[in-house]
Amino acid sequence: MESGGVRQFNPLADANWDASLLARPDFSFFHGQAWLRVLVDSYGFEPCFLAADSAVLPLMECSSWLTGRKGVALPFTDECGPLGASPEAMAMLYQTALNLGRQRGWKTLELRGGRDLLPSAQPSVSYWGHDIDLAGGETVMFERMDGAVRRGIRKAERDGVKIEVSDRLEALAAFYELLCLTRQRHGLPPQPWEFFLNIHRHVVSQKQGIIVLATHEGRHIAASVYFFLGHRSIYKYGASDYAWQQLRGSNLVMWAAMKWLAQRGIQTLDLGKTSLQNAGLQRFKLNFGAQERRVEYLKYDYRRAVLVTESDGVDGWHNAIFRRMPRGLSRVAGRLLYRHWA
Repeated sequence: MESGGVRQFNPLADANWDASLLARPDFSFFHGQAWLRVLVDSYGFEPCFLAADSAVLPLMECSSWLTGRKGVALPFTDECGPLGASPEAMAMLYQTALNLGRQRGWKTLELRGGRDLLPSAQPSVSYWGHDIDLAGGETVMFERMDGAVRRGIRKAERDGVKIEVSDRLEALAAFYELLCLTRQRHGLPPQPWEFFLNIHRHVVSQKQGIIVLATHEGRHIAASVYFFLGHRSIYKYGASDYAWQQLRGSNLVMWAAMKWLAQRGIQTLDLGKTSLQNAGLQRFKLNFGAQERRVEYLKYDYRRAVLVTESDGVDGWHNAIFRRMPRGLSRVAGRLLYRHWA
């Protein structure tokens, strides 16, 4: 499709898409084909990227019998802004996306990045974003961290916490068991295991992701999943067994990941989005020497024909229900619900 100088395309049909991304200054892992394949195979979402010359707006159509049809840039991402866009190009891409949504019967259009290129637009919700510079070497990275984090890392090492950096499916399964514990503690269902199988298939097994596991006396106590493309990486998922938090396994996991990524020439680690109300998580990320920035979303409601504002949905009545729900039932709920939460 082409309209007014803007063309619609599917990056999965372009064998050179990832290689072309690496030549851009503003790419992220989420713009790449691996993540798109995970979303297509897990939920059937349809890529409908828009391009005006060299400027690109990443976009997918998400269809749900429960929540209807919508456009999201991009589903299940913390941030995925436009590529190579000036304010003028962004205005054109945004208007084309709005028109596409009207044609396709979308309920909403959500952009997770690029709000700074539409300065008159009111953000729907805001988060903290954090980035760690990995380019200075281990000594610099370690000294940049807060003293409490450094002490936690040394304590974990003294107490015999062991680290494994892995691409094995068994490691991802161990992470998933910890994730189910963590999501229950937070009052949320876990993402479906099938989703993580697709992550392993399209990301981890293709050398674009790792699982970092912390083990103490044969027990998995903390784990995280990291993705990377080119010289950039992102901390996507983290989990731990709260009963063993005194061992500071999560600190050691993050430090091990930072070292592993830096040793392979990766220059930045994006720590993902953080709710403005979650001061504890914000402090955890800052204490690793991260630089803080604002991440802003936009959401257009077609029925009301306006940009809307909303809460980040972290806390609500649902949390109490999922905290009390048996873990097996919570996993079933996650399998049923997540495609509708894109």
